[in-house]
Amino acid sequence: MTSAAATPSPVRRPSWAGHNYTLLTAAAIVTNLGSQGALIAAAFAVLQSGGSGGDVGLVAAARTVPLVLFLLVGGAMADRLPRHRVMVAANTLNFLSQGAFALLVLIGDAKLWQMMALTALGGVGQAFFGPASEGMLMSSVSGAEAGRAFAFYRMAMHGAGIGGAALGGALIAVFGAGWVLAIDAAAFAVAGALRAFLDVSHIPPREAGGGMISDLREGWREFVTRPWLWSIVVQFAVVNAVVAAAEAVYGPLVARDELGGPGPWGLALAAFGVGTVCGALLMMRWKPRRLLLAGSLCVFPLALPSAALAVPLPVGALAAVMLVTGVAIEVFGVSWMTALNQEIPEEKLSRVSAYDWLGSIAMVPPATALAGPAQSAVGRTSALWGCSALIVLLTAAVLCVPDVRRLTRRTSGHVAAGGPEASADAEGAVGRLG
Repeated sequence: MTSAAATPSPVRRPSWAGHNYTLLTAAAIVTNLGSQGALIAAAFAVLQSGGSGGDVGLVAAARTVPLVLFLLVGGAMADRLPRHRVMVAANTLNFLSQGAFALLVLIGDAKLWQMMALTALGGVGQAFFGPASEGMLMSSVSGAEAGRAFAFYRMAMHGAGIGGAALGGALIAVFGAGWVLAIDAAAFAVAGALRAFLDVSHIPPREAGGGMISDLREGWREFVTRPWLWSIVVQFAVVNAVVAAAEAVYGPLVARDELGGPGPWGLALAAFGVGTVCGALLMMRWKPRRLLLAGSLCVFPLALPSAALAVPLPVGALAAVMLVTGVAIEVFGVSWMTALNQEIPEEKLSRVSAYDWLGSIAMVPPATALAGPAQSAVGRTSALWGCSALIVLLTAAVLCVPDVRRLTRRTSGHVAAGGPEASADAEGAVGRLG
């Protein structure tokens, strides 16, 4: 007879890690492990096929353009159909397009237009997947532990991304870009299979609406009637754009001209990745009462990398700045997700998420394209200081919005459709504003 002491105790999940949350986190880890390496592999595939640096940019743009064009449609579809079906369909499209990309590279017959077309299909898949995924994640957690759940999810994603980039680089060196792209395609297949087991029985059936345009209008009304929401999305439309310009264009140039080559910039980016993991760990324990006030204050440090590159700081100091920035952006990210989770009605989460995504990425391509001309016009140092100044000014402006300063954490679940907004007038009714 086996003693009770010898019987291994079952592994217990935290109360906030339910069935859907666990599947979503596992699938996100799988896809991030594959996709980060695939980003590197795609660039090398273009170069190995005889393409130039400009061709690498064209392939990257081929993904971004359909992502921007189809995001709002994807958000509306994800609120109209069962979200897990939208996610699985998008993963299937990504599996097929990335698998075809890998096959062309492996047989040595990849042409630029083919790589652009297949990458564009991947962007379409991401446009439908992103809003559905965020809506599904939001609906899988609620209450006081939502912030902790989002922090762990983000930590898992960032950790997988760091590992995936390192593993992908090593695999490209040993086996070539085609096999890394094939691994990414397989990761989409595995993740899609996991997401097929998501349980949507707790989500009320969607009522028949007036069509896609009506759904988009309803999502727009939800977006524009919340000052804290649209003001921060507008803020990050510019913040993300100037950060992308600094990191994608100016950072490598400063590293080449002032810091001794690509190695120091790679170290700085790695420090940022470590910072995001540390920030997520912090947010698993810290629950700031004024969610958006704490989060917005932590946007100010995003101005530091551009300033550090403008000086430029030595490699060690630059890495320290990037580490702090990574921690700070996670405080904002978790606070932002928690605010969306508690304030946006469940049946509108994906549409609001689509407007959020659109604002976050729409200005990135033109900003990176204009970074070179801006450097020619005013000089690299002035352009970098300008990036820092824009971040500081926009963040200060957002903090002037009363709802951003006052919205507070609460412990109940999602607001009901047509529920109270985060305005000063609602303070006495729901006790959410301090």
